[in-house]
Amino acid sequence: MSDKISRENLENVTGGVIRIVENDAVSYANIRIAPGLNSKVLAKVNNGTKVNTTGRTVKLDGYVWYEVTLAGGSDCGWIAGSLIGY
Repeated sequence: MSDKISRENLENVTGGVIRIVENDAVSYANIRIAPGLNSKVLAKVNNGTKVNTTGRTVKLDGYVWYEVTLAGGSDCGWIAGSLIGY
């Protein structure tokens, strides 16, 4: 699987919203290099961690994936929308 995102899968949404990662199954969520369940894991983020969305979303593998920035804002990754709370 390629880590590149096709333009036809992108949607623009309002970015900059702080969201709280929630996951009842385990105590962390995977932030991936690209959207999709088969993409490599960039980081593991503990439940309750705040992340900042960039405003980019992709529909893939039955989920809406949100691009987020990690602490310090230098790394961007993707998280499944089912793991994000408000």
